[in-house]
Amino acid sequence: MEQQIQKFPEGFLWGTATASYQIEGAWNVDGKGVNVWDTFTHEGGHVVNNETGDVACDSYHKYKQDVALMKQIGFSHYRFSLSWARIFPDGNAASYNDLGMQYYRDLVDELLTNDIIPMVTLYHWDLPQALQDVGGWLNESIVDHFNDYARKCYQELGSKVKYWITHNEPYETCWSAYGLGEDAPGFTAHPSTYPYQCAHNIIKSHAKAWHTYDSEFRATQKGKVGITLNVEWKEPKDSTQTAAADRSIQFMLGWFAHPIYTNGDYPDVMIQQVGRKSREQGLEESRLPKFSQEEMDFIKGSSDFFGVNHYTTRLVEEKIHSPADASFLNDQDTLESVDPSWPRAASKWLYEVPWGLRKVLNFIKAEYNNPEIIITENGVSDSTGDLDDDFRIRYHSSYIQSMQKAMRDGCKVFGYTIWSLLDNFEWALGYSEKFGIHQVDFSNSSRPRRPKKSASWFKELIANNGF
Repeated sequence: MEQQIQKFPEGFLWGTATASYQIEGAWNVDGKGVNVWDTFTHEGGHVVNNETGDVACDSYHKYKQDVALMKQIGFSHYRFSLSWARIFPDGNAASYNDLGMQYYRDLVDELLTNDIIPMVTLYHWDLPQALQDVGGWLNESIVDHFNDYARKCYQELGSKVKYWITHNEPYETCWSAYGLGEDAPGFTAHPSTYPYQCAHNIIKSHAKAWHTYDSEFRATQKGKVGITLNVEWKEPKDSTQTAAADRSIQFMLGWFAHPIYTNGDYPDVMIQQVGRKSREQGLEESRLPKFSQEEMDFIKGSSDFFGVNHYTTRLVEEKIHSPADASFLNDQDTLESVDPSWPRAASKWLYEVPWGLRKVLNFIKAEYNNPEIIITENGVSDSTGDLDDDFRIRYHSSYIQSMQKAMRDGCKVFGYTIWSLLDNFEWALGYSEKFGIHQVDFSNSSRPRRPKKSASWFKELIANNGF
């Protein structure tokens, strides 16, 4: 029987993604300030082989080559992030560095010349060190600093950029960086409070940057501002564990999505759970901060689309944790595992479970009033960077088909973005894990790029707008 032709809607966006610290290099060039990842990597002891992003893929000097690779494949959009410290070296508006902004003007122009839509992330984890020195995301003053930064980017780039993403994966910022300590700045001492304080300020900063665009720029620039949230599908380990699985996804996705897309406040289950856990510790107030009614009204509805980063799935069951071991993770009273039959990538956390994406998208549809969704990252890692990457083709093919099933279910997905264009600096794992559809030779000072087999596969997929 002939296989059914599976086409996507006309105008569906096919793109690829990177992040500033992971690819740009040029860490101290043209007036750029120091960011938390510069500090974290230069301290040593935090990254595999003590590797850094000082040069990375050297995309600061090779952006035209990168754009040519995208053009060759036929991508319709490129999601990249701006380095806050390149534009505001000290994090504040008074330190504005036009040389840093010029790099992004040039990149945007090169993309548009090649008919590629720029999709800009304002914050992908590389906070100016000067702001970290006064508390970073724990200090509420960062809300205004972020808004000043967003406004300047809208002013300088907004006539040409029509898709803005305020934050990339704030869950990782607040848990991995401020709780687990695996990411910069590497805090581990307060895992039961710092993550919640961090998230509270990130949510407020997102809402403020969205309102600034809405009130000052939307009428003339006619763009859209959203946020990108990462989410694993949380599958109940058995039929008795549905409450635990729902609690887990509410703590991961709902932490940010519920305030922004529902009612301006945290999910009820988080409020109840963290409140109860706090009381069990003998605390008079919940460790989960409270929004005022005015703040909730300001946060609610502050997004024009829903950015989803999705890679993998977990099985979830109930496990009660002692108040003596309080943390953001233990507040959930859950235990996660994987099915041993799921194929694993080079990343220890990444298992290939394509049906999880369909479930994630349908959860978002049901929970957040069926928003416009773009997959802002989906990808898979290996440890070699080999050009023959059939496993990557299999992974993307199966996840794209799962996304297509969700679209048939009524989910309003308007684009899909591959992580990543290039093998790059994979945070604390350095260059040991590679997600790119192009190989980069990091031992060669000119950082040559070579297309992998998956790049040709994507070229054909995009040309056909489907399978």
